[in-house]
Amino acid sequence: MIRLQREHLETLLAAVDHGTLDAAARALAVTPSAVSQRIKAMEQQVGRVLLRRTTPVTPTAAGEIVLRHARQARLLDDETARALDGETGTVPSIPLAVNADSLGTWFLDALALVRAETEVVFDLHREDQDRTAELLRAGTVMAAVTAEADPVQGCSSVALGVDRYRAVAAPSFVDRYLADIDPTTASERRVLDRLDRVPLVDYDRADDLQQGYLRRVLGHAPRGPRHFVPTSADFARAVGLGFGWGLLPEAQCTDPLDRGELVELVPGRRADVALWWQRWNLASPMLERVTEAVRATAAEHLHPPR
Repeated sequence: MIRLQREHLETLLAAVDHGTLDAAARALAVTPSAVSQRIKAMEQQVGRVLLRRTTPVTPTAAGEIVLRHARQARLLDDETARALDGETGTVPSIPLAVNADSLGTWFLDALALVRAETEVVFDLHREDQDRTAELLRAGTVMAAVTAEADPVQGCSSVALGVDRYRAVAAPSFVDRYLADIDPTTASERRVLDRLDRVPLVDYDRADDLQQGYLRRVLGHAPRGPRHFVPTSADFARAVGLGFGWGLLPEAQCTDPLDRGELVELVPGRRADVALWWQRWNLASPMLERVTEAVRATAAEHLHPPR
């Protein structure tokens, strides 16, 4: 049976979280040589390489397993200390992964419910919903909002709901690029054909929401020029300022549509993104409370799961 030393596990965590062995040494107030020796000792103990000595360092497949164990051990120790010492105990830190639109609309409300009841800090990792599950696999986070329904090994998965997106643009954009088309009366195909050639706003180069929206109808990605605006609030603002058309979650566009600040371009066609909550199968009261708050808040803001 392998019994890993807590000091070694904390060193592995520090190396991955801070990116380099030198940075880990500073965080732990030890020498870089001590960090390297601890990592090597743990690798010799398990008989596997645990870290790739890249910049930043990254865990190997075996390292991901040990990293997950290290985070679980830290959380359970923190919760035990908190239960024994009350308010003077260690404040637990919960690393979570979430997509930008959820973070910008409803996710923080869920975490505020937890913070209202207990002392806890959150380490949020913002990533596309199609990639947040990778952070679970790597042992980087304990739970994630994800588009992946099948549970990651060692995790449970529950449906949160459907985030519905609408294709919208500013009235000034419609006047400039769609002056001869009334989106409320023109055929869907005619509007989509025009959107294929006009400017659009993408979150980043990996964002496939707008691309897929047109590809499903036209058979190819849009050919118009693309703006890249990589934050949820600024993405919505760029659309509202007329940079290009884009797909916004209803939480960000319903009120502006009602006020006439945005125009829905294809009223009969929405884009639905099903979201799931995956978390480690760990008997942690804190992780369970976070899960309850996330599920309850998602139920208030998202459409029911399919």
